[in-house]
Amino acid sequence: MINLKIDPEFQSQIPPLTDDEFKQLEENILKEGKLISPLIVWGNTLVDGHNRYEIVQEHPEISFSTMPLPFESREEVLAWICKNQLGRRNLTPEQKKFLIGKQYSVEHRKPGGNGNNQYTATTQEAVQEELCQIDTIPPTSAEASIRKQIAERNNVSESYVARSEKFMRGVEIMEQMMPGTKEKILSGQFKVRDADMHRLARADFPNRKQIVHEILHPEDRPAPQKRIYGINYSALEAAAGEYRPADAKPQKHSPEDIAGEMHIPQMQAKKLNRA
Repeated sequence: MINLKIDPEFQSQIPPLTDDEFKQLEENILKEGKLISPLIVWGNTLVDGHNRYEIVQEHPEISFSTMPLPFESREEVLAWICKNQLGRRNLTPEQKKFLIGKQYSVEHRKPGGNGNNQYTATTQEAVQEELCQIDTIPPTSAEASIRKQIAERNNVSESYVARSEKFMRGVEIMEQMMPGTKEKILSGQFKVRDADMHRLARADFPNRKQIVHEILHPEDRPAPQKRIYGINYSALEAAAGEYRPADAKPQKHSPEDIAGEMHIPQMQAKKLNRA
């Protein structure tokens, strides 16, 4: 039997089968007595067919073949895996979003993918620093082209592709901090907000623990601040309460009154009033 190498990163991009799906696959293979389709490999590393390979290891009498593909880099392998998995019909919305984000990420970071070739041998620390700036670095023309291609191929918008990358980053960080979380999120078992995954993707290392805590314990989230036209309206409302002495009758103060005391331009205060 051919002994193939299992790459954990490659395998982790492939949505796992349910117990029933795996059992059905095993029964079909045993009935055929062989693998009908070859396993896709890169050198001696398995790229596609992990479930089938696991089954033939349990049943060495089952014959199989391999098909090597001429990938030039790990990024190219990962992009191929994502595109191949996106062709499945039984993906959850979370799995689809993750795969689109992963494909976009590796395609515009692989050699020649972003026009700069600067990610081919990047250290982990530098990559993490770049991820923290994910919202501040404008896309290059090459990145924009890749984003457009992925969007058209998957019938989604280009902005969806960009958001999917941040979602994917957040999920990967969650998995690093709490192993096993990724499968629960992508299967839909554990629901998370896109906004939280985006926050996690942007956060530097010291702030991640607090964000993860708020994701797991929504009741501990800080009260949201109401902002209108860039002004913290919650602060204005709080300031309005300070205008009234404890023994005075309730009075309503307009945003213009409060804005005047807080030295906010009247035009912005009028916008607040209209809001």
